[in-house]
Amino acid sequence: MSEAFREGVRDGIRDAMQCGARIAGVLAVATGLVGAAHAANGDAAAQRLIEAKCGACHLDNGKLTRISEMRKSPEGWDMTVVRMGIWHKVELTPGERQTIVKYLADRQGLAPSESTPYRPLTERRPNMQDTAPDEELAQMCGRCHSYGRVALQRRDEGEWRKLMHTHLGQFPSAEYSAMGRDRNWWEIARDQLPVRLAALYPKDTPAWREWRSAKHRPATGSWVVAGERPGWGAYTGTMTARAAGPDRYEVSYELRFGAGNTVRGQGDAIVYTGYEWRGSAKLGNEDTRSIFALSPDGSHMSGRWFLKGADEIGARFEAVRADDAVKNELVSVTPRMLRSGATADLTLAGVALDAKVDFGPGIEVVEWLGTSPGGLKVRVRVAADAPEGVRKVVVGGRESAQTVAVFNRFDAVRVEPAFAVARLGGGTVAPMSAQFDAIAFLNGADGKPGTDDDIRLGSVPATWSTEPFDDRARHDEDARYAGHMAPHGQFVPSFAGPNPLRGGMNNVGNLHVIATVADGDQTLNGKGQLMVVAQRWNPTPLR
Repeated sequence: MSEAFREGVRDGIRDAMQCGARIAGVLAVATGLVGAAHAANGDAAAQRLIEAKCGACHLDNGKLTRISEMRKSPEGWDMTVVRMGIWHKVELTPGERQTIVKYLADRQGLAPSESTPYRPLTERRPNMQDTAPDEELAQMCGRCHSYGRVALQRRDEGEWRKLMHTHLGQFPSAEYSAMGRDRNWWEIARDQLPVRLAALYPKDTPAWREWRSAKHRPATGSWVVAGERPGWGAYTGTMTARAAGPDRYEVSYELRFGAGNTVRGQGDAIVYTGYEWRGSAKLGNEDTRSIFALSPDGSHMSGRWFLKGADEIGARFEAVRADDAVKNELVSVTPRMLRSGATADLTLAGVALDAKVDFGPGIEVVEWLGTSPGGLKVRVRVAADAPEGVRKVVVGGRESAQTVAVFNRFDAVRVEPAFAVARLGGGTVAPMSAQFDAIAFLNGADGKPGTDDDIRLGSVPATWSTEPFDDRARHDEDARYAGHMAPHGQFVPSFAGPNPLRGGMNNVGNLHVIATVADGDQTLNGKGQLMVVAQRWNPTPLR
């Protein structure tokens, strides 16, 4: 063990015990930055709470230290506060914890442009691919947790170096783990990474200064919403947000999935940093959580909602204000796939939509079917010789970002995600399922499948099954023991085990997930891979 490494361990333990503890009290300088104006708006109570809970360790010459030296997402600050409870027994009620996180995220958060690249992580999208800028950062920072967890915070060089010390104090065996013992790990972490990370993710940026000084539009009002839930299909509807206090809202939803399937719900939400929406709602008989982002001008909202306790099951979400003066703001078109030579009824969701709709060559509007809440309905006829492919929809002369696709027959079906992970359940740990979709494709201009010009049409109904991925999975009968596919494309994993029928093995598995799609006189299959693995024992908001 090198002397540098021993020194790093000593410094890391000291920082984890002393500096790490101060992270919860990093509110110090914030009090000086915010001043009396914010206190007059109700922040004085938050400051008193921070002084009471954090001051014993972090009060230095009458000031609380370190808040001005870092910025984080709401989840990042929440993890810091929770860590202080685990490491240093800081006791907080749920309300006190939320107050502190709100205060921190509002004053030392991230600008929208800073958080946007890593929204898939924030929104807990399942099976997301987390990509670091280069291989070294992936190995040094992304082998124990997501790289986005690093990129969703901002520090100067000194603070990044303190974080390295804290990591080493918390995980002194890091140098001996995979991708650690093949290099001078500690010297790289101590001397090189802080410089790189401070350049990539500095504490002070023009984007944050501009966002911090801007006036942010409240989320109150009526919204036209649309999205798609894998296994259920596309939906449109409305959302209404009513003020329930500063940055807090009571919310009602009405979502329409297909013919006659309407889901209503009530909930509440809080907005951090002027745009970070975090909500909960009862939609139908399901308890859900929502993570959305308001656009910088407050006119749009996007993100994802998912089931409480099963964030792998959820739906995309897009919304536009219904009370804005912007005409012909189109949010979605349902269905998006139109077969040549057929007639179809389309629902267009949006704001102040004009009856004049243009779907491009070969698609004729033959009947006006009237309006619906937040949109309109039309019947179209698609010519037998209509050009195949995707075209943008024009409403009232305004081209939208929404599209429809014309096809004659599917060329291929793919399973999305192409690779997924499910986790076994057992004891106090719930299983983590995996949701799949069957997606139809056209081959594109080159007539070849699997090339860059392939045209994605959208999700289609499928019959689902599994089979062993390879010879080892076939020998171990993984398809028999690992779990089963539900009719709507959800894989439900088995219990953890050990299973005496497998000779004491757990019920892990390596499977092909197969979608079988009937399209006229042809049947198409798509395949994805699913790994069924052991439980996750330490779920965190940012993995």
